[in-house]
Amino acid sequence: MSITKRFYGNTADGTAVDIFTLKNSKGITAEITNFGGVIVSLMVPDKNGKVEDIVLGFDKLADYEKKGPYLGAAIGRYANRIGGAAFELNGIQYKVDNNEGENHLHGGFKGFDKVVWQAEVVNNNGTEALELTYRSKEGEGGYPGNLDVKITYSITEDNELRIDYHAVSDKDTVVNLTNHSYFNLSGHNSGDILGHKVMLNADKFTPTDKASIPTGELADVKGTPMDFTIMKPVEQDIHADFQQIQNTKGFDHNWVLNTNGNLKEKAAEVVDENSGRVMEVYTTKPGVQLYTGNFLEESPVVGKGGYVYRNHSGLCLETQYFPDSPNKNNFPSAVLKAGDEYKHTTIYKFSVID
Repeated sequence: MSITKRFYGNTADGTAVDIFTLKNSKGITAEITNFGGVIVSLMVPDKNGKVEDIVLGFDKLADYEKKGPYLGAAIGRYANRIGGAAFELNGIQYKVDNNEGENHLHGGFKGFDKVVWQAEVVNNNGTEALELTYRSKEGEGGYPGNLDVKITYSITEDNELRIDYHAVSDKDTVVNLTNHSYFNLSGHNSGDILGHKVMLNADKFTPTDKASIPTGELADVKGTPMDFTIMKPVEQDIHADFQQIQNTKGFDHNWVLNTNGNLKEKAAEVVDENSGRVMEVYTTKPGVQLYTGNFLEESPVVGKGGYVYRNHSGLCLETQYFPDSPNKNNFPSAVLKAGDEYKHTTIYKFSVID
């Protein structure tokens, strides 16, 4: 793999930002910027060898600075939602940013998607990788502890985009990091993903209230439109007469993975028969949020090349701790003890239909 760097632009406050191009010898290329850890583009060959960009994004840095749908971004300190924008830890009540009504979403008013990270090209198990680091100071977003975060991106010769997450805090805190790329395996400017087929290796999901906060229940997917244990098109059940889907105008839920943190066991798979592209997801995280871009039209999202993204123009598979875990004792704990290491890995592996 090779990595090159070029200047991307200056933020509104004048901070210089770079963009890094990661390539392998099989034709996969990713562009990643140290503003928000954003995956700006991901070029992947189709069944005929044609290479196209399969992630939604913007042409200009200024567009990533604006409030938006988190296209391609690194998310933290806490991905997804915290109900009531508050949680208790060690008997202390912490109030975090209420940037989605009464609730907290994706790290608050200025999450990890809106900061400039320090970037370095490093040697990672014999191959070059892009390492981004950031210190989230105590009180940022309302969180306790100074948190030192490291995210490492690499592309392997097995056509994997690998993201390794690492964090250490000097005080007990909660951490949940993910990536918010919207994938369209036909190409970012090709229309909707309703024909994409999806498999989720999960027998249960976490139902939510109308504000998308989990109720605490772990519900069986069997016999419901939430069942992706057998691969099916997104369009099959996205408009089903099912309250959970109606609440979010499509899929926007957390599934409880059967993989038990085993990175070698497939967590999810997406197949686009039009292009022949296949994406497999492997992760050490306990959950994955399937989001089908149900609200992209709330404000016009003018993407790369001037293409306007509509509802369902892309889908996200956000590997994660469950939403609102800090307030749900029966969910896997997102607490990071002082001095302990937060370590997780997610892999997006690409191939074509045989």
